[in-house]
Amino acid sequence: MSAVPAHRDYEAEPTPDVSAAVAYAAEVVAATGLLTPENLGLARGSAVAGSLAEGIRREELASSEAVARSLARRFRLPLIDLAETTVAYEATNAVPLHVLRRLEAVAYDLEGDTLRVAVADPLNVHGIDELRLATAYQLELAVASRDDILAELNRLSRSADAFGARIEDLIEDEAAADDLEADDGISDAPIVRLVNSIIFQAAEDGASDIHFEPQEDSLLVRLRIDGVLRETQRIPKRVAVGATTRLKVLAKLDIAERRLPQDGRISLNAAAAGRVLDIRVATLPTADGEAVVMRLLDKSRKAPTLEDLGVSEDIRTLIRTIIRKPTGALLVTGPTGSGKSTTLYAALNELNKPELKTITVEDPVEYRLRGVNQMQINTKAGLTFASALRTILRADPDVIMVGEIRDVETAKISIEAALTGHFVLSTLHTNDAPSALTRLNEMGVEPFLTASAVSGVLAQRLARRLCTHCREAYRPTAAELAAAHLPAELQDKKLYRKVGCTRCNRTGYKGRIALVELMVMNEELEGLAAARASHSEVEQAAVRNGMRRLWDDGLEKVEQGITSLEELGRILS
Repeated sequence: MSAVPAHRDYEAEPTPDVSAAVAYAAEVVAATGLLTPENLGLARGSAVAGSLAEGIRREELASSEAVARSLARRFRLPLIDLAETTVAYEATNAVPLHVLRRLEAVAYDLEGDTLRVAVADPLNVHGIDELRLATAYQLELAVASRDDILAELNRLSRSADAFGARIEDLIEDEAAADDLEADDGISDAPIVRLVNSIIFQAAEDGASDIHFEPQEDSLLVRLRIDGVLRETQRIPKRVAVGATTRLKVLAKLDIAERRLPQDGRISLNAAAAGRVLDIRVATLPTADGEAVVMRLLDKSRKAPTLEDLGVSEDIRTLIRTIIRKPTGALLVTGPTGSGKSTTLYAALNELNKPELKTITVEDPVEYRLRGVNQMQINTKAGLTFASALRTILRADPDVIMVGEIRDVETAKISIEAALTGHFVLSTLHTNDAPSALTRLNEMGVEPFLTASAVSGVLAQRLARRLCTHCREAYRPTAAELAAAHLPAELQDKKLYRKVGCTRCNRTGYKGRIALVELMVMNEELEGLAAARASHSEVEQAAVRNGMRRLWDDGLEKVEQGITSLEELGRILS
């Protein structure tokens, strides 16, 4: 199959004009009917370096799959699903990886003298010409989703980084563990490449934690992805000490101390995954050896918006109403790992304006926000939440974010700040929104202060999203609904359940969405808080005043096909 013959005149230009390239691409996309004229204008305005596809991506006007499908149909090229296609090793070696990455292409099959290559943008004729020059094979082009191409290129990069780090090599290299003790951080030893490949894989897969757990016969490696641990590999016992020693070297820990827990950190530029990582490392002595847990914080991530959280429009409107008040407090509650800090950052994004001075005190600083003064607590140096708060109040802030209310002193200072001309954002560990009022009272905050200071409480959980590529529609039976204690009227509704495919790692889920309940304080709730009302009394009043419980929000997202009944039961049962 030949390349795109329809645009040879443009291809022949020796010095392409970027604006002409975008204009031509716009004509082609317009012919596909993928975008409305208005959206096409937005994409042209956001086009980068002559790439209209990049403009479409930046403006989130169409999915990567929809763009690929339209372009394949327009140019009568095959549409390849790289997530379901086996990429041949011989094909990947036919073109240098750096060329494929620059052109956003994947060589996936080699048959005789024909090299089959999937490209994200068949309009990039100059790139296709460069691809022809980079190989002696005849090219046969196909179109694939840009997201799938980038994922495959990252996998190939990670494989290249880990080349030679086979378990067999590690076992044969009996001196590997000893050499690591004098390692300077730049060694090319096989065990170094193995550890790097595990970290890069975790970054690419979006893992929040990596667990190295010693077993009787091996070192088990598990990744926490979308809140659930998944086993990825087992490292033989003979090289387990070498792997944990390498991690301790990177974290600047005492490699000779294996009887006591230690804490450290690693700053790593995971170029293969396109991330800058700040990794918190904790060791734990166990009966079978030393365990290591790594928390991955992506410093290169952009702070989220309320829309990114998947919160419904009516809840977003109420949150914006609360946080635009000059004084008061918004508390976000939930268990560890429920996305509380992410929600605080989304609220800060709304408040981040030149006319407001915003100061945060966090542990750790997860996102960097331009224009916001962010403090990292340091308990060893005496900088705690409480001491930082006292300092912040002397710095004339308008908005204060406290990463977590952990003790009585922090609670009292935060509440007093909310009453004295500041707006405070913070988190608490409670199971639902009404419990936040009783928790503050239990911590020693006077009820009348809580009633006056708190403007709203948002409780949340994170539910896994169903993979849109493989989810399956079904109608639940009465028995299934009864077993899950769900209303019988759901029997007539079309719901979705997990299946599993390569894109979601056979789990049936990809990504997460917030389930929330928002309690907005009013005169009735303030009176109940001041009177030390019970949790049930506060909850009943909040529901009467319009609060939807977590379960109700979850059911709505189940009916929308965003998550499943099984997942809802897992996180809220």
